Amino acid sequence: MVEVINKRIKDFSKTVDCIQTILIFLIALLVPTFLGQLIKEVFGAGSVITQNSQLIVGSVVNTALIVTAINIKGWKKIAGIITMPSISTILSGYVFKSASPYMAYMIPAIWLGNFALVYSYKLIMLSKEKSYILAGVVGIVIKVLLIGAGFMVLRLFNVFPAKLVTTLQTAMTTTQLITATVGAVIGFGIYGLEKRNIKE
Repeated sequence: MVEVINKRIKDFSKTVDCIQTILIFLIALLVPTFLGQLIKEVFGAGSVITQNSQLIVGSVVNTALIVTAINIKGWKKIAGIITMPSISTILSGYVFKSASPYMAYMIPAIWLGNFALVYSYKLIMLSKEKSYILAGVVGIVIKVLLIGAGFMVLRLFNVFPAKLVTTLQTAMTTTQLITATVGAVIGFGIYGLEKRNIKE
């Protein structure tokens, strides 16, 4: 009887993990693809919210990355969630608009930055059992440094048109810092709710 119960618990746990992975993957795919356009349709092309849609999209994506780091096991599944947002953001063209084609050059740096954020939580918080905040600070700093460094290297090779350099530099540094920080704050709230539900 005990073995049957344990088996059912394991099966249920696997089902929950599977559903959670699919939901996060869909967020990573669909939010960058459609949220920017949805914001534009709702608030209008000239609104402040639409002009700053990267902040909203980026915050949601970073939240998904942090939830992934804490809850999803298996690097194959995690790899899909890490890589999908940048691809769908660039292909949709809503966030970076005319600069989208040039952002394709930034994909490797963005992937590395996303991986660094996820790995920081896996290593510092889960493996070493340190605080959520420490994992977040380390992950955010490394992510921003990697993406910023990638941009600077490409800039040395004149990959980006001069008229887009300032805009893209902000997007790859300051905006990354803001969205990763907001994502960490939201992720902390989600993590707190998950811990409370487990206790109950």
